[in-house]
Amino acid sequence: MVFDQGTGAALIVIPGIQGRWEWMKPALNELRKRCRTVSYTLCGDAGSGMRFDSARGFENYLLQLDDVFRRTGIEKAALCGVSYGGFIALRYAARRPERVTSLILASSPSPGWVPTERQQRYVSHPWRSAPSFVVNAPLRLWPEIRAAYDTHGERLMFTARHAARVVAAPLMPPVMAARVTLQQEMDFAPDCAAVKAPTLLLTGEDHLDKIVPPAITRRYQELIPGAQCVRMPRSGHIGLLTQPVRFADIVTGFMNANGH
Repeated sequence: MVFDQGTGAALIVIPGIQGRWEWMKPALNELRKRCRTVSYTLCGDAGSGMRFDSARGFENYLLQLDDVFRRTGIEKAALCGVSYGGFIALRYAARRPERVTSLILASSPSPGWVPTERQQRYVSHPWRSAPSFVVNAPLRLWPEIRAAYDTHGERLMFTARHAARVVAAPLMPPVMAARVTLQQEMDFAPDCAAVKAPTLLLTGEDHLDKIVPPAITRRYQELIPGAQCVRMPRSGHIGLLTQPVRFADIVTGFMNANGH
């Protein structure tokens, strides 16, 4: 299933490590008010309609994105890669420059990123670590949620709604672990040098992103010529969910500023 709503300039939003576009609904619903917004589930996940061919490796994600362009009839689009999705957007922009009008990397790890010790435990034993991952997720995100909202009621409402999205589109721990393992075996630095599209780096505040430190995302400024960086106050790794209006304004503002 492909999310395809809105009119105007085309934007394709690539989900993060969990692979599900449904987790990004707050941002997608705001973006569709401003542009034609497309998103999808990464191959290998339930509902993607495409299996992951191990012989093709990371190329699977580029071929899937080719198919998204074909199915939607879009010839050119801005790409927004969220977290792990940034690697997919980056490589696609480097390999298919004629299709990418601008590149947005939101809280995305840069080349050379290495998982923390805790993240490595999840990758090594995805099913065994799954209960701990689920139980500790609210604790990891709570400082950001607390910063994003002024009242306890708003914080609890967001948490409940996000939990409902996660339950409705469950993650697959082995698939997530395989994605990280694959990325760790690759060098994305040459892709950075090949990017021709105007590039925006979007991060949260340094002390609030407990998943991909903003300093790691900012490394792209040294790797992609002319890359700009915008920090979203009162956000960390999930600013597109806690502050979807601001996120959509920044992304589409960048698109419009670059001739879309």
